[in-house]
Amino acid sequence: MASRDPASDQLVDYKKAVKDSPGYITTKYGVPVGVTTAIQTVGKNGPALLQDAQFLDEISSFDRERIPERVVHAKGAGAFGYFEVTHDISKYSAAKVFENIGKRTPIAVRFSTVGGESGSADTVRDPRGFAVKFYTDDGNWDLVGNNTPIFFIRDPTLFPSFIHTQKRNPATHLKDADMFWDFMTLRPETMHQLIYLFGDRGIPDGYRFMNGYGSHTFRLVNAQGVAHWVKFHYKTNQGIKNLPVDRAAELASSDPDYSIRDLYNAIGKGDYPSWTFYIQVMTMAQGESCKFNPFDLTKVWPHSEYPLIPVGKLVLDRNPKNYFAEVEQIAFSPSNLVPGIEPSPDKMLQGRLFAYSDTHRHRLGANYLQIPVNCPYRVTVSNYQRDGPQTICNQEGAPNYFPNSFSGPQECPRAQRLQPRYHVSGDVDRYDSGQTEDNFSQASLLYKTVYSDAEKQRVVNNLTGNLKDAAGFIQERAIKLLTQVHPDLGSKVAAGLGPYKKYHANL
Repeated sequence: MASRDPASDQLVDYKKAVKDSPGYITTKYGVPVGVTTAIQTVGKNGPALLQDAQFLDEISSFDRERIPERVVHAKGAGAFGYFEVTHDISKYSAAKVFENIGKRTPIAVRFSTVGGESGSADTVRDPRGFAVKFYTDDGNWDLVGNNTPIFFIRDPTLFPSFIHTQKRNPATHLKDADMFWDFMTLRPETMHQLIYLFGDRGIPDGYRFMNGYGSHTFRLVNAQGVAHWVKFHYKTNQGIKNLPVDRAAELASSDPDYSIRDLYNAIGKGDYPSWTFYIQVMTMAQGESCKFNPFDLTKVWPHSEYPLIPVGKLVLDRNPKNYFAEVEQIAFSPSNLVPGIEPSPDKMLQGRLFAYSDTHRHRLGANYLQIPVNCPYRVTVSNYQRDGPQTICNQEGAPNYFPNSFSGPQECPRAQRLQPRYHVSGDVDRYDSGQTEDNFSQASLLYKTVYSDAEKQRVVNNLTGNLKDAAGFIQERAIKLLTQVHPDLGSKVAAGLGPYKKYHANL
């Protein structure tokens, strides 16, 4: 048989790996099955028997084998590997994951699209999720980011509405350009991410050829209790590669699982993808005097002022053994932080600290952290939480209350030292920053100084091709905002939309 790629040969390779007898079929409760091709009936053509526990075990399991898909990031790929420290950053953080050069920490990574369902195409224009789970000596640290350093909005209360615009019209059950562009043009803070998304990097050529970003601002604390604000970056060592619009559309039809297949085959062939891991650092004093809000997720920190500092590398060298067990059930949350790494006042991050864990409890159950791929297996989990559905490890006879006199776990002085006190103050209110913040200058710089002339034209073409399906009044609003990004951009998109305006003249 001609050689095929690792994804195509998965079952062939499994058969080769099973050297012993494959064993016997059993029920879920371990009883061997004699016949699995027929149910018990009264006579050859008679009715089935309720006593056929083997069939009931089979069908009841099948009826329940699907779980709710993720509300966002439903379609994705996963892989496993390690993080290795290459540069000392102990002056910034006392987290054990960074404690010495050469230290390796096991990792799991899930890549994903954002808006599509689990059966959608990999090659759509959409941000890509890039989530990393570090199985550290201090428990699991989840760095849940994207392939863009910014996001569409800066306040989490708008997140459900934003995601609804990426999904389906509740009446037609179709994707709706009016929903998407109506929201975008009513919230001008989306402009920076839109200029990024409709550029070349809006459609990466698979997951190996894109960067990753923690996106949010975080707080690192060193052993002396000194804190710094940081952003995390992981730059692909394969180089940036993106798909042209026509090639992406072709793949959406011919190979909708293109990115999943590419990642699996690369690792299967030993071509292990890697990323160089960096931080940007801002002192507390710099944060207070910064000319922009350093916790605003719609903005980047200029590299000229806050240069990238190398830390280590991420390497993926193992494919999942079972997709459902290790990828569909893997659960990331920005609230999974370890001593030496803390959240910032970033409003979007603050909202995600609850939302992610809450959705996992809905999808996977209250004890989702006991599922092997989510378990912090390099430490012993010891606390005062007990019971609930699907409890695997219930800590035997240890006391379930604190304080106690019976050898229950105690508070950790080191963890306490690495959470130093800091001061916050202000009036409680709901601060809508949609119109008051600078929503255009960084988007303008991206378009004017980062994009080449050819890239600018492709941004125009991509925006026009998407906006053409929106209502006329929404098109006009978009043109006004794009003109604020750059007059050239607004005028060219307006010209490109000219032939389509007649369809929306009544609006």
